[in-house]
Amino acid sequence: MNTSMNKTKWTVSVALMAAVVVVLANTPLGMIQLPIIKATTVHIPVILGAMLLGPLAGAILGGVFGICSIISNTTAPTLLSFAFSPFMTMSGLSGVFKSLWVAFGCRVMLGVFAGFLWQFFKKVHHTGIAAMACTGFVSSVFHTLIVMLSIFKLFTLEYAAAKNVAVDAVWGLIMATITGSGIPEAIAAGVLVAALGKVLMRVVHNL
Repeated sequence: MNTSMNKTKWTVSVALMAAVVVVLANTPLGMIQLPIIKATTVHIPVILGAMLLGPLAGAILGGVFGICSIISNTTAPTLLSFAFSPFMTMSGLSGVFKSLWVAFGCRVMLGVFAGFLWQFFKKVHHTGIAAMACTGFVSSVFHTLIVMLSIFKLFTLEYAAAKNVAVDAVWGLIMATITGSGIPEAIAAGVLVAALGKVLMRVVHNL
């Protein structure tokens, strides 16, 4: 009976967190339109869900984030939407799989990474505010790096064409995006995960 109740509680909790991801992804604060790329805060509930419910839940929530990203970049495209939407690709079938990896696969990896990072902190008995902030910050940095480095690896030519720059200038632009939007996103994630983590843990564990 307890096992069945725990599974039900876990499923309900994942569904609630997934709803938060969907709602946030469909507000201006979730996908912030920048001239080149969409900055995001949707990764924050993914990180929180992975901490609260484990790596599998993180993978599911990351997948929901990825689907929302595909929809957003298809319906409201930016210069780099070809890297996030299989419907906006400029390089045929291979581009479809590449964009699915960037938009969906990288977000699943975010959830898995955050879940295992938090499990590490629990294993070494560090589950306070500092550990939560560190999980939020490091997971957000991981997300930015895996997304932007995947774009660099898979879409260098397309990125150069979209920006109208030489191919050898792409790396500098990628690094500028990582520092320009990735670091502020990571700081915000660290603060919000720390602020919300303790409260949400009590709520989830009392369901």
